[in-house]
Amino acid sequence: MARYTEASCKLCRREGEKLFLKGNRCATAKCAVDKRPYAPGQHGQRRTKLSDYGIHLREKQKLRRTYGVMEKQFKRTFVKADRMKGVTGENLLCLLETRLDNIVYQLGLANSRSQARQIVTHGHILVNGRKANIPSLRVKVGDEISVKEKSRQIAVIKESLENVGSRPRSDWLSFDENKFAGRVERLPKRDDIATRVEEQLVVEFYSK
Repeated sequence: MARYTEASCKLCRREGEKLFLKGNRCATAKCAVDKRPYAPGQHGQRRTKLSDYGIHLREKQKLRRTYGVMEKQFKRTFVKADRMKGVTGENLLCLLETRLDNIVYQLGLANSRSQARQIVTHGHILVNGRKANIPSLRVKVGDEISVKEKSRQIAVIKESLENVGSRPRSDWLSFDENKFAGRVERLPKRDDIATRVEEQLVVEFYSK
């Protein structure tokens, strides 16, 4: 499985804003975007005017990197969103939001989406009582996402649940702290998705 292995902070600096790839660290003084608010590399401090293509590309890259999806997988997700009924941009966001790793993050079981991916890959998560270790698994309305009983004492999960107050859960999800289990009550609408992105620019990027 392909994955990004370089410094996450470089991605935020390249996009010029916080993508919260390191969870709570991004809200502290240690955040690289606050320390070095310019793109990485020797030419990072140069001011360049983006072309129309560059504007569309940056928006696509920002969305892809926010959810930690590689290029080919992101393109496949867009094609699926384009074939669905409704607004393509909103369909794309909905498909990304209902990935299992993002659900684990939104429920507060992980401090970041990358940490959520690791928790899922290591087999700590159940979907409807069955082990699920595929981060890109599409979760449906009515599905229950829970932590395996033997995994409930894992430090990163307990720490994340303790800090979830600083990052309120989405309204389209419910969570029972006693059972370490959440449920998808409905599909997310555009207003439910906090990701700061102009999805129409992404649609236009692939439509050219």
